[in-house]
Amino acid sequence: MRILAIESSCDDTAAAVLDGDTVRSSVVASQDDVHNRFGGVVPELASRSHIRNILPVIEAALEQAGMTLDAVEAIAATCGPGLVGSLLVGLSAAKAIAFARRLPFVGVNHLEGHLLSPRLAEPVPFPYVALLVSGGHTSVYHAEDLGRYRLLGATRDDAAGEAFDKVAKIMGLGYPGGRVIDDLARAGNPTAIRFPRARLKPPRGPAEPRFDFSFSGLKTAVWQHVREHPIAGNGAAADLAASFQETVVDMLLDTTLAAARSVGCARLVIAGGVSANSRLRARAQDAAAAGGLALHIPPLRYCTDNAAMIALAGSYRLARGECDPLSANAVADLEL
Repeated sequence: MRILAIESSCDDTAAAVLDGDTVRSSVVASQDDVHNRFGGVVPELASRSHIRNILPVIEAALEQAGMTLDAVEAIAATCGPGLVGSLLVGLSAAKAIAFARRLPFVGVNHLEGHLLSPRLAEPVPFPYVALLVSGGHTSVYHAEDLGRYRLLGATRDDAAGEAFDKVAKIMGLGYPGGRVIDDLARAGNPTAIRFPRARLKPPRGPAEPRFDFSFSGLKTAVWQHVREHPIAGNGAAADLAASFQETVVDMLLDTTLAAARSVGCARLVIAGGVSANSRLRARAQDAAAAGGLALHIPPLRYCTDNAAMIALAGSYRLARGECDPLSANAVADLEL
């Protein structure tokens, strides 16, 4: 089935065409220039940018795929979670095309797209434990099968990607913070500064063990360090970036590996925007090799928000004969 998919959950406008198992096109329009001076995403500006970008991005995806709308057999779009104004732009465009062309339509959970994204590049058998780590989400799931995902833990405050952006702002590095900190940290010493690593106690009682994260304390520790030790020179900035990044990676991997051990799973997936971080990818490979785990991380082009992963998740639902009514709405806090 040839599927046109649209993704607009935050600040990237994306469209893709999936033809069977082959990604024919994947186009992403970034809004980094729009939000850079604010040090983070401004929801109203994101929505307006999506309105300007949505049709050119869809047209570019079709052109890159070498087809027109006449060849499209189904439509998929992100319906949540995300910024509701942003979601509505992509979802409305998708439903309009589906209505006009009388095509089946399916709404896709953005998190499921990330969770399945490594399958765009290689087979990933179930079951596996998945760390979904991005600017808006940091969660660990036990993916037992298609459509069967059990939450093992999540952040109790900031997402890891949000912490990267806020620390970059504290350091005066600009936006998006994850990319600039990753680049700067390559020249720094990851053991130069010892930041606290949050180790959260599981809730009391008979509830299942929780593998939660917390990054607000780390963010505060960086702010306090910069206030007491003003950054002087590129060397100090690189050491600070490397030390902060190493702390985040420690917390992500320690908690995720503990979650994998708890369910006896020997396959690990790391996905989402922060999975593009070079230190996280390298450390995860080492940890997987040491622990005898099979590791799957999507190629860089599928780490950040993209519509190819939405097309893939949608294709599985459509293959099961599922589709959604055109009354389907955007849900900002949609759960997986």
